Amino acid sequence: MTELPLIGEAIAVAAHDSGVRKLTGAKIGVVTFPGTLDDRDAARAVRLAGGTAVPLWHADSALGDVDAVVIPGGFSYGDYLRAGAIARFAPLMSKIIDAANSDAKLPVLGICNGFQILTESHLLPGSMIKNDHLKFMCRDQVLRVENSNTAWTLDYEAGQEITVPLKNQDGQYIADEKVLDALEAEGRVVFRYVGFNPNGSRRDIAGISNAAGNVVGLMPHPEHAVEAGFGPSSLDGVGGSDTDGLGFFTSVLNKIVGGAK
Repeated sequence: MTELPLIGEAIAVAAHDSGVRKLTGAKIGVVTFPGTLDDRDAARAVRLAGGTAVPLWHADSALGDVDAVVIPGGFSYGDYLRAGAIARFAPLMSKIIDAANSDAKLPVLGICNGFQILTESHLLPGSMIKNDHLKFMCRDQVLRVENSNTAWTLDYEAGQEITVPLKNQDGQYIADEKVLDALEAEGRVVFRYVGFNPNGSRRDIAGISNAAGNVVGLMPHPEHAVEAGFGPSSLDGVGGSDTDGLGFFTSVLNKIVGGAK
């Protein structure tokens, strides 16, 4: 039986298949912890972008031959202690930390709970605490791309505004002033909230990167904005696209196959 094409597959192919690059050979690992919710969404986003999604389990002892890793959202280990605090010690995380810090600089994307895990792992500075209003927040959120030179933002333009869903309870990004000043000076603030700060994050920061730009973490969910008809098309009159989040996944695939700008 022939497998039916994915709904958004035509979008990704039309936008990114030049006939020269073959992105399907790129393998993107998607990590699942106990309590992860969005691993299937992340895997689907990888496939829609043209890559091969490789499932990874938190207790795995090796990454295999993946070219990049996505740590999806959810509530790893029930968010006991702190969000991401237990997941940081999972066997697979030590492999991800080593690979991200190696000369190969494995691209790693942490989304929501994944961002929290990256800060707990010290792959990214700062910390995540409860939203300043102490409530769970779920909305479509406008973001401004501040840095388009990371492994996960190459297909965006600096200053571009995109709309993706946001859903979190522990989404307030904090760091001391010295760290915040360094992030600003080094261009490591990758995304900023536009129009409304949904959680009280310092300096409206929605996402950051490490110094090398291969590790990126953000609270909003680009994997929920990758298919026409199934994402936020506009917010309060601000134009947007249902597929504004697809660029995260095409960016890293183009990076892997040598198409970085």
